[in-house]
Amino acid sequence: MKLLKLNKAIYSIFGLLILLSSCKEKPKSNSNTLAMSTTEIKTEAPKNELSQEFKEYWYNGTAEITSYNLEQARYGEMREGSAVLIYVTEPFLPGAQVKADNSNKSNIPVLKLNTTKNYITGIYPYSIMTSSFYPVHDNKHALKISFSAQEWCGHVYAQLNNKDDFEIMSHSYFESEGDQDYHIEKAILENEIWNKIRVNPENLTIGEIKMIPSLEFIRTTHKEFKAYEAITTLTEKDGMNTYEIHYPQLERTLKIMFENKFPYAIESWADTFHDGFGDNKKVLTSKATRINRITTPYWQQKSNKDLYLRDSLGL
Repeated sequence: MKLLKLNKAIYSIFGLLILLSSCKEKPKSNSNTLAMSTTEIKTEAPKNELSQEFKEYWYNGTAEITSYNLEQARYGEMREGSAVLIYVTEPFLPGAQVKADNSNKSNIPVLKLNTTKNYITGIYPYSIMTSSFYPVHDNKHALKISFSAQEWCGHVYAQLNNKDDFEIMSHSYFESEGDQDYHIEKAILENEIWNKIRVNPENLTIGEIKMIPSLEFIRTTHKEFKAYEAITTLTEKDGMNTYEIHYPQLERTLKIMFENKFPYAIESWADTFHDGFGDNKKVLTSKATRINRITTPYWQQKSNKDLYLRDSLGL
């Protein structure tokens, strides 16, 4: 009888331990559970230390906004327009992969880049926006990339989430593309390069690599969403660095020009590729050159009295 009560007590304690473990997202393992577990233990990538100048520049309660004159290739012709790069730090919720509303030790600090482009094609306008969320500790790929384009024919949307692999969701008004969900293997993302330059350009990968082109390029040229062979170089001249990405298979070359000193501000870029379709297809180069740069808490500046800030950006 005593033995039966003892066994019941043991089973009760064991059941309680299982219940407590199941309430935790990632239960702690000890030497006993490790021996029984066949699940791969994932270790967090080491965090690179943030410099004092990085903290003072990126954590001062403002965003950095830079406007550019844009010459955009589209449908085999050059279009005039504007581009804006908005950089800001914020906490990122890793599970839901969205901006965190509340402070939590599990949040990942990221440097977010919102890129906008606006230009006219004939009678109708194009509006493009890409968002890249990159960890400030520069210890993993971008956590999320999203892209949308709107024009009078319709709009398209694509999103990449960095989980066990890259999860892709894509929507389009084209029948041949429609609604898609699929996974691809991880590789360096062209979209994350623009964040990485601002965090630490010394860690840019140089040489022959695999790289996934930007969501904008893939969606507007209707290319397959995958990693392509790329050749990258980094050169310096007159205080400016140029990071060049050449995709032999795509016959495309992207050059990003940025200051060679902190905060490594991006001054211009040039993107050369085959643009257009059919008889209108030709090699053209899209270019952007800086108009102005300001740091300001733009999310607080929603009144008509704040319109002068757009004038200061030449927009």
